[in-house]
Amino acid sequence: MLKKLLQQLSALPRDARDTLFLLAVIALIVLPQADNIPWWCTAITAMVLLWRGSLAVQARPLPSRWWRVALLALTLAATYATHRTLLGRDAGVTLVVILLALKTLELRARRDAFVIFFLGFFAMLTNFFYSQSLLTAFTMLLALLGLLTALVNAHMPVGRPPLMQAARTAGWMALAGAPIMLALFLLFPRFAPLWGTPSDAMAGRTGLSNTMRVGTIAELALDDSIAARIKFEGNRAPPQSQLYFRGPVLAQFDGREWTALPSWLRGGQWSANLRVSGEPVRYEVTLEANNRPWLLTLDAAQRAPEASGLEVTGTPDLQWLANRPINDLLRYKAESYTQFQSGPIKRTGGQLQAYLSLPPGTNPRTAALAAEMRADPALHEATTQAFVQAALKRLRTGGYTYTLDPGVYGNDTADEFWFDRKEGFCEHIASAFVVLMRNLQIPARIVTGYQGGELNSVDNYWVVRQSDAHAWAEVWQEGTGWVRVDPTASVAPGRIGQMQRLVQQPGLFAGAIGAMSPTLAQNIRAAWEAVNNGWNQWVLNYTQSRQLNLLKNIGIEAPSLEDLAYVLLYLLIGASIAGAAWTLWERSRHDPWLRLLGQARTRLAKAGLRLPETTPPRQMAQAADARFGPAAQAVRDWLLKLEAQRYAKATPETLSTLRREFRRLSWPAANPRG
Repeated sequence: MLKKLLQQLSALPRDARDTLFLLAVIALIVLPQADNIPWWCTAITAMVLLWRGSLAVQARPLPSRWWRVALLALTLAATYATHRTLLGRDAGVTLVVILLALKTLELRARRDAFVIFFLGFFAMLTNFFYSQSLLTAFTMLLALLGLLTALVNAHMPVGRPPLMQAARTAGWMALAGAPIMLALFLLFPRFAPLWGTPSDAMAGRTGLSNTMRVGTIAELALDDSIAARIKFEGNRAPPQSQLYFRGPVLAQFDGREWTALPSWLRGGQWSANLRVSGEPVRYEVTLEANNRPWLLTLDAAQRAPEASGLEVTGTPDLQWLANRPINDLLRYKAESYTQFQSGPIKRTGGQLQAYLSLPPGTNPRTAALAAEMRADPALHEATTQAFVQAALKRLRTGGYTYTLDPGVYGNDTADEFWFDRKEGFCEHIASAFVVLMRNLQIPARIVTGYQGGELNSVDNYWVVRQSDAHAWAEVWQEGTGWVRVDPTASVAPGRIGQMQRLVQQPGLFAGAIGAMSPTLAQNIRAAWEAVNNGWNQWVLNYTQSRQLNLLKNIGIEAPSLEDLAYVLLYLLIGASIAGAAWTLWERSRHDPWLRLLGQARTRLAKAGLRLPETTPPRQMAQAADARFGPAAQAVRDWLLKLEAQRYAKATPETLSTLRREFRRLSWPAANPRG
């Protein structure tokens, strides 16, 4: 079937073949955008490309101008209706894609083809507005080679040159430009935040939030995408049960949703008052873009993370915030302590009142449970720690279940968890626990972040996924301060100690791989993620500081952006001079046409006919005919074809064809006619 299809394609006229190839390249450019542009844009683009392909195959005329105007008006109206504007990134990309497709409906002359080429190059770059992954880069590299092949082919107007010949030329062009591309990549100054993903590129990206509605973290548990990669110094990572990566701290509760305290209230009460003990853990974080300002750190970091180009400040609740949202890949170093205490030691005034407040009239049964615990003789005048242990014991022995699908909770979420459903995910458990603690007049709050991770044995990076999102509690104890309590560990100990995650059932393909080899899919994913991590570390995260470090390595003691510009300028000038010299040398000594003519002159000289180097092909043909007669007929015809290939306005012959004919020629022997 494939062989038959290739035969049919090879039998098409050149215009139809070239058009189909160009349409295939356009489809490759647009395909990654299918998730980013409106569905109607994808549908119209596919329809137009198929329509244009059928017109090319059937040699039918292109649609009239009115068809194109009507389609343009329709797409402009649809774009405005979808985006409420014709400007901006999303609307602009939609228009570029649809205009690229519509332009193929007036592809009549080479000028139209060149417009399509340049539109294609621009549309290709728009893919990086949404993703700069290795897969996107590889796909766009194929699209680049395809566009270059079509461009080279368009500059070969005569005959029917094979596309493979144009592809080889395009490949050599790309290879020749690679050193310049590498120099620009290494030395072109990067000015944050202009360098990287546009600020609106993270719209719709899932991840942690500065609010927590009961049930939202369970949605993240099914998201297997990577949130961060961690490289511990000396590969000395703490136990998985201690890997708590701190995110937003939530203290205000309206009955269903937890939010952070206002900055004026949170910052005006006390300092972090962090007290640490033990040896610090040093590590490097590669944080994925999330459109949020917080920097994930292992609990708890005493000093601000070292993030190039960012101003990082700490909050009293041990969170670290950047001065702008993280809209592109970010790498930073941090130092944390797994043994620590924080917050005030004594309760003075009303500084902890915000961590005791609850909406009036909500969760009455939880309030009654707290009163019952207060009245229990075993807990009479009990400490905070005793009440915490009593609540955790209830979670361990009360028949509570850890699940991703506990159903939709009503308004009194804590009551439903403690008494009705008795099942939930980490945020259900943490929320109900904190509500109980506050009813016991124990200051408490919720901390969200990530817990655990998995070690990639290929590159020794710890991978933290969105599915590792977690919520735990902190309670305040007299004389100690804030203490972490993870109530989920009492319901599902394996979630914390053994990293037993709740996952969806695998699909048919993944299930088949798992049945064939339980570790194959895991090994493939680890290898692919290690390759992606290398791409992130060495390409996407090549920052201005790493540029300046490169200059230090080549001997510049105190490099600056000015030094960077000078080095780049010298390299570009040197490359331009070298390229110009090579072109002149190639033209003067290695012109393939002149080389072929010289080979013909050499063969005639071996046969006894010596001619000056300045003899043109036609005179050589005449001299051969006069010297050898009919024996030189094929040689004479070939020399005339060679002359036509160089000077005639239109000739079906190409140098590659003439080169093949030259090797098959029967040259006269050295016995001249008398």
